[in-house]
Amino acid sequence: MRFEPGIFDARKLSGLSMPVTSANGIEIAYDDRGNRSDPAVVLVMGLATQMIAWPEAFCDDLAARGFRVIRFDNRDVGLSTKFDSAPSIDPGAVLQRLIAGEKLNPPYDLTDMAADTVGLMDRLAIENAHVVGASMGGMIAQIVAAKYPTRVRSLVSIMSSSGDPGLPQAKPEAMAAIMQARPDSSDRELAIQHGVKIYKVIGSPGYPTPDEELRAKVGAAFDRSYYPVGIGRQFAAILANGSRVEMLKRLSVPTLVLHGADDPLVPVEAGRHTAASVPGSSLMVIPGMGHDIAAGLIPVLVEAIAAHCKKADQNSKRAKIMEQSR
Repeated sequence: MRFEPGIFDARKLSGLSMPVTSANGIEIAYDDRGNRSDPAVVLVMGLATQMIAWPEAFCDDLAARGFRVIRFDNRDVGLSTKFDSAPSIDPGAVLQRLIAGEKLNPPYDLTDMAADTVGLMDRLAIENAHVVGASMGGMIAQIVAAKYPTRVRSLVSIMSSSGDPGLPQAKPEAMAAIMQARPDSSDRELAIQHGVKIYKVIGSPGYPTPDEELRAKVGAAFDRSYYPVGIGRQFAAILANGSRVEMLKRLSVPTLVLHGADDPLVPVEAGRHTAASVPGSSLMVIPGMGHDIAAGLIPVLVEAIAAHCKKADQNSKRAKIMEQSR
């Protein structure tokens, strides 16, 4: 069963000036920077995380490398459409149902979220793009590359997974942190403390973020949009998607897998397995990286992504020239 999205206008929230467009039947809030004539890079964020988790410096540095950079809020988070008409879902309960072998029927799944990504590209008149996804966003990006290969210049899957059920699971403390119920929206300070605690558990040990910066980051997300009820529905969408291994084996787009060697939430074995499943893909394991995009990681990630995207475009141009010369 699919549920219609609730009535929601992102432009009225907090007086924020945020571009919003209708795509795939929902409203999607987005940010678009760089030269419109440059190759597009579409950034897809992870579970319960707003697009502002793609740091400003990260986006600006990619744009400075010659890319048009688009980031956006997934459905049920940030300033995009909230599915208020759908029932709330307890993450722990839906996980237990999956373990018990029950079939999950969430309000939407990752395939719908992949269609959101392509729908946004349509609205922005982007014929094809480099699709970069982090965590759940990496899963969505994988599906975009598989279902819409002509729309994808290349794929970058960051701290994500193939979904194979045999892969190592998250460390208990990391799983406990993300599964713990979020505080009520009436208590900003408690919500910030909770968010900081999560980042401290899953963050990058080799690139630690100072407490003051963490508080500012979590506080900005709270003030922009605090909507914990969407987490359960996104989590159910992940669980319902299952393994993407067979799909990954059929991918034909240039693929780069980036993963932290010290990721406690999605262990590095998941990144290795993703890369091993995609023909011709490249893998970069980053020592000291956990499950976040810490400030110290930005130069490393931008360099790797920009090099991969430029190489993919160069190879594509070369292939077209060779084809025309036959």
